[in-house]
Amino acid sequence: MLLAIAEHGTASGAAEAVNLTQSAVSKHLRALEETLGAALFTRGNRGLTQTEAGRIYIRHARLALAELESAGAQISALKESPWSVRLHVLPIVGDRWLVPRFSRFTELHPGIDVQFTSFVTADTTEATDGIFRFGEGYWPGYRADYLFGRNVALVGAPSLLSRLGGIQTAQDVRRYTVLDHFQTPLRWSEFAAAHGLDDLTPFRTVRFGFYSLVIRAAISGQGLALVPRRLVQEELETGRLLNPAGLGFKSRHAYWFTTPEDWPMRAGLQVFHRWLLAEIRSA
Repeated sequence: MLLAIAEHGTASGAAEAVNLTQSAVSKHLRALEETLGAALFTRGNRGLTQTEAGRIYIRHARLALAELESAGAQISALKESPWSVRLHVLPIVGDRWLVPRFSRFTELHPGIDVQFTSFVTADTTEATDGIFRFGEGYWPGYRADYLFGRNVALVGAPSLLSRLGGIQTAQDVRRYTVLDHFQTPLRWSEFAAAHGLDDLTPFRTVRFGFYSLVIRAAISGQGLALVPRRLVQEELETGRLLNPAGLGFKSRHAYWFTTPEDWPMRAGLQVFHRWLLAEIRSA
């Protein structure tokens, strides 16, 4: 009820949301404020406005509710088949690495039901068995297995490199358009630092909201990109992308597979986990 008041800003709006009368909502709010000994809202002509005490209480109420929802989801998951596996997958990992290999898993383990969803934010309470993540490898409450991504390569299309005279040293990158991702920390400043350059001001920078578009733009000759080598292994082998002068750098950030520390791996997840790490070792 309190969260409904905070969301709607009026007792009448909250009453409709929680299917109570307006007087009942007001009565519950007054009783809570008397118990706490502090006003949670100020009353005005335009409705209810949170006080500082109200903001503190509501923030913690939301956290408590999220924990309860998470616990409920985990309890519900206990009733499911141990051979059912739910995974949150970063789109770029699913598209360029996991899905092309997944038929191998289904052939070996046809009885395991694997369900994929897109990666979600940290405050999502939906129960999941495993999450593919990008970062430095530490997420409180999760075990993390390193997959790939530290080996970052400078890549470009043969046509682009031929047209602009190729690249012999890192400084030559300045003559090119570079492709970047808004949220991925594979920054050109890291590349510059790795090669002893004070700065790296390219001819132009084009930024994308999806990492798959960065790779697609590089393949089509629109600029140079910094990409974990594993994600463009096929393009490098076939020559659709080149790694001029072998340039690149070792990144702190990489792709990981994480599982909750306080949630024992069910049988299906154990099988998937072993298969996943075996695929990484053999690739």
